[in-house]
Amino acid sequence: MINHDRLFKELLSTFFPEFVALFLPDVATYLEPNSLIFLNQEIFTDVTAGERYEADLVVQGRFQNQDSLFIIHLEHQSYSEADFNQRMFRYFARLHEKYALPIYPVVIFSFDAPHRPEPTSYTIDFPGWRVLEFNYRVIQLNRLNWRDFVNQPNPIASALMSKMQMDIQERPTVKLVSLQLLSSLGLNPAQLQLISGFIDIYLKLNTAEQASFDRELARIEPVQQEGVMEIVTSWMETGIQQGLQQGLQQGRQQGRQQEAVSMIFRQLNRRCGLLTSQLQEQIQKLSVEQLEVLGEELLDFSSVDDLVMWLQNQ
Repeated sequence: MINHDRLFKELLSTFFPEFVALFLPDVATYLEPNSLIFLNQEIFTDVTAGERYEADLVVQGRFQNQDSLFIIHLEHQSYSEADFNQRMFRYFARLHEKYALPIYPVVIFSFDAPHRPEPTSYTIDFPGWRVLEFNYRVIQLNRLNWRDFVNQPNPIASALMSKMQMDIQERPTVKLVSLQLLSSLGLNPAQLQLISGFIDIYLKLNTAEQASFDRELARIEPVQQEGVMEIVTSWMETGIQQGLQQGLQQGRQQGRQQEAVSMIFRQLNRRCGLLTSQLQEQIQKLSVEQLEVLGEELLDFSSVDDLVMWLQNQ
């Protein structure tokens, strides 16, 4: 069984700035790109239904040229669910209550069907009076045409074309185009394996489709053909499961580092006040081991000068 939520969470957390640039370009204009902090996973309990839910990604960012912070809550949904808009509102309300920051809610729907537009709001109305209107951004992949993303030099575009609207006979073409785009992005091996594994899982070709893929591959320019073949050959040599495991492991290591950074920032903000963007950037470059040492040493800090001196010695 494919754990769709896990796959999407690893992809989106590894390439979160690229996701924002591709699907939330208005946010990208005011988001300080080096300020992103992945906050601890939030767990919400629905007492009435007796169920527990986990918010997928909760990311803190800073407005450019301002000290003001805000949070992007990104939720992945692999199936259509009645009253999902109400659940999004619950997430929003609890995150806003906990952090006392503006919350930017986004959901990405990855199911193949239905194709009807999913709700983008949750409202509470009385006769002649609207008490509440809560809006959130919706990215519904099965209503996006893959052709609109072919020329986007973005790893998220390369991966998610595999879940977008396409005719059944276009599957080999979409896989080839996705791999062509991927080969042009200059990613490191772990990133290549993560995305190529994602593409292969959602565009697994049968024998006839593979033959069509091979014919189309033979017709593209030799340089592009070589780039695609390097990815395909590497993937075949390592095996689909092994390659995906390595990509996910890379994502988990990144997540561990991000969690440590988030904890350090919270502790330092209490002891030293709001950190400058330069200090935040220095801390984000530390290894997990260095962050663990800093977590112990900062207990003895009395001012931001102690932090500056500690960083200089690293």
